Amino acid sequence: MHAFDVLGDPVRRRILELLADGEMTSGAVSEVIRQEFGISQPGVSQHLKVLRENGFATVRPEGTRRLYAVNSEPLRDVDAWLDRFRRFWTPHLDALATELARGKRERRLRAAAEDTDHPPRSTP
Repeated sequence: MHAFDVLGDPVRRRILELLADGEMTSGAVSEVIRQEFGISQPGVSQHLKVLRENGFATVRPEGTRRLYAVNSEPLRDVDAWLDRFRRFWTPHLDALATELARGKRERRLRAAAEDTDHPPRSTP
């Protein structure tokens, strides 16, 4: 299965988001996904299986529990593929960062000017 086929499913993307915060048991993942998507535990297990079989997640047994975690290697491959297209949005994001910085600077200068126009009152 192609990486974008795996990531194209919103449930699998959400599972990866959960796992990005650290290892989770399959039961904990199932509980969140059941609440958010209304999917049964066997359905969540199938999504975990797809993620595991396609290399996006790892699993390790710990007693009777199975702990899942993100495997970053396939995500690096996706990132490398996306790199070809970054030129389409990077200049826009850089321009946005510049405008935000300019706005912050102007607000600071205005606040400083207002402070010098109205010195604080002394209390008797």
